[in-house]
Amino acid sequence: MKFTKMQGLGNDYVYVNCLKEQVENPPEMARRVSDRHFGIGSDGLILIRPSDSADFEMEMYNADGSRSEMCGNGIRCVAKYVYDYGLTDKTSISVETLGGIKYLDLTVEDGKVSMVKVDMGKPELRAEAIPIVCERGTEECVVDEDSLLGDEAVSEYMVETNCKKVIDEPIVVDGMEYQITGVSMGNPHAVVFLEDVKGMDIEKLGPRFENHERFPKRINTEFVRVIDRETIEMRVWERGSGETLACGTGACAAAVASILNGLAERKVTVKLLGGDLLVEWEEETGNVYMTGPAVTVFEGVIEEGA
Repeated sequence: MKFTKMQGLGNDYVYVNCLKEQVENPPEMARRVSDRHFGIGSDGLILIRPSDSADFEMEMYNADGSRSEMCGNGIRCVAKYVYDYGLTDKTSISVETLGGIKYLDLTVEDGKVSMVKVDMGKPELRAEAIPIVCERGTEECVVDEDSLLGDEAVSEYMVETNCKKVIDEPIVVDGMEYQITGVSMGNPHAVVFLEDVKGMDIEKLGPRFENHERFPKRINTEFVRVIDRETIEMRVWERGSGETLACGTGACAAAVASILNGLAERKVTVKLLGGDLLVEWEEETGNVYMTGPAVTVFEGVIEEGA
């Protein structure tokens, strides 16, 4: 089976062109290829398939073999793969995911894709849809002066969704109280603002959040420090993969959470361990746009039974 190793800001996956190749047991293959000692080494496995509703389909598995809805860094690499390997000649494509159809604009330099802008769609804030068990119970949102956050469009969005939301809400993890903001970008995220993200023990705290009882489908957790109103830094613990160097959906969730909490402007540079992403929550459409690089690392062949 032929494969391609690709990465977006160090968030690396093994890609298989399933227009030509067949993967019999994707969860087991994901665990096998992701092993950094006995496998190829990756944060997971992404299968590129044909789609009836978009140009291509992205089928994604985490390093532990669990299926994931969406990956922002992963989908940028899908765009690079299908263009660079001649599966399309279009510089604007659509990709079907479990988190919905995403639309991507490709920047091509010397015949190869270097940067990709992804329309990530509208963020989902309804607690039951993320899903997050809401600490405040079943009451509907109440939009008052404290909910305005200095942003009229955000407030209108809250009113329109008429939802139970989790914004700056307390959670007790390992005996300590934290404040979380819940956002889905096609997959679930809990954003936690801290004064120090570099010195935190993410190997201890990350799994505690991921498997907390308030997250019935587990959670991706972003630990965020606000540098200024246009810049935030972030570390991420990804559900099923552990800490990764970058998470595109997580960067979008962190930017949205920063805006919802009145801490940032609508266009934010998100600094991750693997590099920077530019995220914009557009006021007019309500959609989130993410721009970043995509890189091919190497190609190879997995022999049957190896």
